[in-house]
Amino acid sequence: MTYGNHGSSLRDLPRLRTSRRRRVSSYDRTGGNDDRLTVRAGTTATLADIEGPGSINHIWCTVALPMKDVPDAVDVDYLRRLVLKITWDDQEHPSVLVPLGDFFGMGHARTANFVSAPLQMSPQDGKGFNSWFHMPFASRARVELISELSAEPVFFYYYIDYELFDAADAELGHFHAQWRRERPTDGIPQGGQSNREFQVEGINDTGDGNYVILDAAGRGHYVGCVLNIRNLRETSDWNWYGEGDDMIFIDGEPFPPSLHGTGTEDYFNTAWCPTQTYHAPYHGITLPGGDNWSGEISLYRFHVEDPITFTESIRVTIEHGHANKRSDDFSSVAYWYQTLPHRPFGLAPVEERLPFPPA
Repeated sequence: MTYGNHGSSLRDLPRLRTSRRRRVSSYDRTGGNDDRLTVRAGTTATLADIEGPGSINHIWCTVALPMKDVPDAVDVDYLRRLVLKITWDDQEHPSVLVPLGDFFGMGHARTANFVSAPLQMSPQDGKGFNSWFHMPFASRARVELISELSAEPVFFYYYIDYELFDAADAELGHFHAQWRRERPTDGIPQGGQSNREFQVEGINDTGDGNYVILDAAGRGHYVGCVLNIRNLRETSDWNWYGEGDDMIFIDGEPFPPSLHGTGTEDYFNTAWCPTQTYHAPYHGITLPGGDNWSGEISLYRFHVEDPITFTESIRVTIEHGHANKRSDDFSSVAYWYQTLPHRPFGLAPVEERLPFPPA
């Protein structure tokens, strides 16, 4: 009994399976209805500690703020202060280390209803979080929630659904997710350039200075990202943030990379400077920004049908404005599978993760 050679599509549902289904959840062990964890500020809660081999197939969770009615008591940015941490097979370094809201598909400590294939935020107002990424492990899976709230506790409700197998499969990669941010990106002053010159002219023939979504080493495949942008340029001129091209460098290749795109909205499978909310299985815009693309933007692109494989390394980048001229707030989550051990990565301290205060 191993992971098996079947998928999870409707076509594969008739296939009989021999794995053992299990769940860890926050149900009230006394038989009552207090079906939650109380996670105090400054503490870490262990959500699951599973001996394998197995695979986590689904995570659902939601957060309640018990002090929400107390004036000035609630960290409105709690989704950047709560961190999901997952460590596989007793590795020294976690493979997932991402603020909770960002991991489930939307940045800026915001929620809204949206549907994609691997990630969803569900009613009410996007407060129900779901991940359908399959996450195999050979010997152990440890899932933790870190609270870096300033004072108050949170109530945390969750399911972690998984399967157990008799044997591990050496050809299965381990799931990874990493959060990054540049606030602001390293652009240039507009100076005497016209708006057209600043927004759409100039040369980038190296890829140097691009915003880096992922820089990983090993064998694996990149399966997508969430990209969040806060437009920091205040102007009444045409203020589109997304003229930057995606550039994905595989196995240390030089410029131009094998995967060179034509614009931010193009990589996210939209077109012509979109201003509308949209969500599809593998791409979407959960936050489109305000007038003239002002304020908060959040986009996703998942390479489920078209994973990007690498045997030695991968560097996923995107320009911040054409030729990297713009200085906006960029943050992202990259999702990928790879062999262990991975290149270690950390997480910025909480004060460097917080979103800009509401305008």
